[in-house]
Amino acid sequence: MRAIVHDSYGPADVLRPADINRPSVGDDDVLLHVKATSLHIGDWHLMAGLPLMVRPAIGWRAPKNRVRGMDVAGRVEAIGAQVTRFKPGDEVFGVCEGPWPSTPSPGPTRSRPNRRH
Repeated sequence: MRAIVHDSYGPADVLRPADINRPSVGDDDVLLHVKATSLHIGDWHLMAGLPLMVRPAIGWRAPKNRVRGMDVAGRVEAIGAQVTRFKPGDEVFGVCEGPWPSTPSPGPTRSRPNRRH
């Protein structure tokens, strides 16, 4: 799958498109085909690695999570066994709630978004 990633801290210039592994879907997860995402101030702090005191949690020398984007809109591709609110094909938008530092590269593709309607 394609994603915008960053392998070092810095300004927007560190962002680049790349192929990444498709995230696995846990029991409580929703996998989205992302149609739109945005970067907001929280993403900027994670991308820049600032303030420095957050780096033990997000990666000291380089980001643990390469994919940025908390706000997301797209279509549900797959759901976990415990998910009852969504089904594949649902159009959704929302804010990602995934475990940011503990997963290798899910970014906005693992989320629990709100239904649009």
